[in-house]
Amino acid sequence: MQGGDNPILAIHDVGAGGLSNAFPELTNDAQRGALFDLRSVPLEESGLAPKEIWSNESQERYVLAIAPESLAGFKALCERERCPFAVVGVATEERHLVVGDVDLAQTKVEQGEGELPVNMPMNVLLGKPPKMHRDVKTVARQFAPVNLTGVALQQAAIDVLAHPTVASKRFLVTIGDRTVGALSHRDQMVGPWQVPVADCAVTLADFKGFAGEVMALGERTPLATVNAAASGRMAVAESITNLLAAPFELDRVKLSANWMAACGEPGEDAALYATVKAVGLELCPALGISIPVGKDSLSMRTQWKDEQGADKKVTSPVSLIVTAFATLADVRGTLTPQLNAVEDTSLILIDLGRGQNRMGGSILAQTLGQMGDVVPDLDHPQDLVNLVKAVNTLRASGHILAYHDRSDGGLFAAACEMAFAGHVGVALNVDMLVTEGDGISDSRMDCGDAKNWAGQISGRRDELTLKALFSEELGALLQVRTADRTAVLQVLRDHQLSAHSHVVGKTRPANSEIQAGVGEVQIWRDAKAIFSASLSDLHQVWDATSWQICQRRDNPACADAEHAAAGVPSDPGLHIHMSNEAMALINQAQAAIETIAAPALLLARPKVAVLREQGVNSHVEMAYAFTEAGFEAFDVHMTDLQTGRANLADFKGVVACGGFSYGDTLGAGIGWARSITFNPVLADQFKAFFGREDTFGLGVCNGCQMFAELADIIPGAQDWPRFTTNQSERFEARLSMVEVLESPSLFLADMAGSRLPIVVSHGEGYANFKYRGNADQAIAAMRFTDNEGVATEAYPFNPNGSPGGLTAVTTADGRFTAMMPHPERVFRNVQMSWTNQDVSGFSPWMQLWRNARKWVG
Repeated sequence: MQGGDNPILAIHDVGAGGLSNAFPELTNDAQRGALFDLRSVPLEESGLAPKEIWSNESQERYVLAIAPESLAGFKALCERERCPFAVVGVATEERHLVVGDVDLAQTKVEQGEGELPVNMPMNVLLGKPPKMHRDVKTVARQFAPVNLTGVALQQAAIDVLAHPTVASKRFLVTIGDRTVGALSHRDQMVGPWQVPVADCAVTLADFKGFAGEVMALGERTPLATVNAAASGRMAVAESITNLLAAPFELDRVKLSANWMAACGEPGEDAALYATVKAVGLELCPALGISIPVGKDSLSMRTQWKDEQGADKKVTSPVSLIVTAFATLADVRGTLTPQLNAVEDTSLILIDLGRGQNRMGGSILAQTLGQMGDVVPDLDHPQDLVNLVKAVNTLRASGHILAYHDRSDGGLFAAACEMAFAGHVGVALNVDMLVTEGDGISDSRMDCGDAKNWAGQISGRRDELTLKALFSEELGALLQVRTADRTAVLQVLRDHQLSAHSHVVGKTRPANSEIQAGVGEVQIWRDAKAIFSASLSDLHQVWDATSWQICQRRDNPACADAEHAAAGVPSDPGLHIHMSNEAMALINQAQAAIETIAAPALLLARPKVAVLREQGVNSHVEMAYAFTEAGFEAFDVHMTDLQTGRANLADFKGVVACGGFSYGDTLGAGIGWARSITFNPVLADQFKAFFGREDTFGLGVCNGCQMFAELADIIPGAQDWPRFTTNQSERFEARLSMVEVLESPSLFLADMAGSRLPIVVSHGEGYANFKYRGNADQAIAAMRFTDNEGVATEAYPFNPNGSPGGLTAVTTADGRFTAMMPHPERVFRNVQMSWTNQDVSGFSPWMQLWRNARKWVG
């Protein structure tokens, strides 16, 4: 971070239109013109025409504005980072754009217009265009009401849970690195069983405090087929109900709107206008929030000819994808859908649909091949404002144990997902949700003195039950202690929400006085259980979509194993096990570190080189952890060592961090290692460092792979394996259980026997002794276990399939350790997607760096 010395004046990504869009926008925003020399644009392919060079949309490029006096410093920075760049243009005072074979030393081009590919005033290209007037007409589409006659509740439940919109997205979540940077507090995975049901994402602002940011999405595109304006309002509202899992204030919320429409198609322009008006001029002002950023794609159609030559076309409805953002003073108030599985608790539904249960566009309707004529909507924006205030009040008082919004799949899907995350049975009661009218102002109320009234109108009540369970009106489902239920309902009453807030069920913990429903999801109506299914069976249904995708994409055997493990009732989940002796040693080490790192002795901090290479990440959090433990961490790029700007002789420790050095093109960590072994000066420098008895080293993930490739020059590492492609044949990003083994590793001293969750994020973590090393002689320091604490090769508990669960190795003297998991991303409990420890404190993994500091003395 160079602060005021940053040489970059402005930056723009290269996207649609390529350089032809990025460069002119960059200069136009500064009220300048520009000259661009096409010959200076770096090309991988020769023979491109000027228009192809100027307009191609090849990705992973940025355009920057650099002041001339800063160019030398910028060049040095790029050379250090191995970042290619080229000066391809200069800004001019004259607001004119020239592109072609241009001498950039000129301040003005005298060539004629026909001699240059582009030669025009900037305002011709980017000036304010004249306002367009469109004469558009609304096309009213007629749809039949959703027909639920004869729909069986059991089949509806299965079909909705299995629908891709509702079903588990773990196939997508676990292939994305969600923890890089070590500032993640809440990702998609929830609870000790890591179920992907989180409502929002929460990140930390730094490594020390608890301030942060929350982000959430909202989209209800199918509704636009019937009512485009309603779909827009619902998208905005859903982003807020998702965001509400975190403790934000509504006036802190900002929205990003991604608009998509098939402009020019009959009715679509009018639908887009109606949606923009509904959201931008009506709803957002009513909520007191704004939309400062967004984008649009207005050609959402595809056309082709079939085999008979007939024209075919598919047009998408108006789609608004809303991303909501808010800053948080403290992330620790974030709620999750994980149900408390121990206490006596009740579930309360806050129904912003006010009992209308409109079924149009719902997942149930889609499974029946129907659309419906009336869709959910936010009829009363103040209800949403009141919901935010009420939930924040209840959160502050500690009354909410779990939170989940009601959206795709309705109340049933929300309750099931909460049950999956908590591994606890749920009994829903829909009596209050199927009662029509109030018996006073509305004569439809179906209770009173009539004999056998439930049987007489059973068909109608079956339909009302389906609507109550599967309508996708806005709302939230809260878990509260049964003892607090009256107090919670009073808070909802104070916020004008009580008329449509209902106690809709209870949890069934294993120790429940009522054993009926333990381990099940039940639905009760009229004092009878009208639906009952085991939690594990429903979880299997919900997980089946991910399973089928993984079967086709990944190693089928691994896909089968993960699916079989989903929702197993006896699975105890992630856990933290540390003996009293180990905890005492950790506390002692912390006290020792605090003494060593006292302010008066800060000048004695040992130096650690945090090595980087092209493509490496996780170095910032690694440096912070070392610094927190009493070291002085230095950012050392490999070019620093190669040019002599840094020398390992000046350091006590060296750490190689995770990432994708050289894109892992030669194999994970191999290119990084070869940059050392093929350079005699560096090879000698690393050999000398490894050979000193007062030094230590740590390799994590990509750094582990690199250390393994350097095993021949690391004393005692000759038996280490090479780390190759995971047995699952895919990238793995998970919170996995590991056991610390008895070993000489200085980093893991006094931690043997501990079992802890830790982040893994790698595609090549399989400890492969086929290519190098000796499995019988390599000194194991850590291994994967299942949730029972048993060493395992079973997927997904062992994400890479390494023999014996091996995931860390060390040397006989313990000075050098290489591990695939990422302790630097979870050195605080608040960085864990699940922990049962004090969220305000350091995690047990912080002991690695404390141990290193203690070893140095």
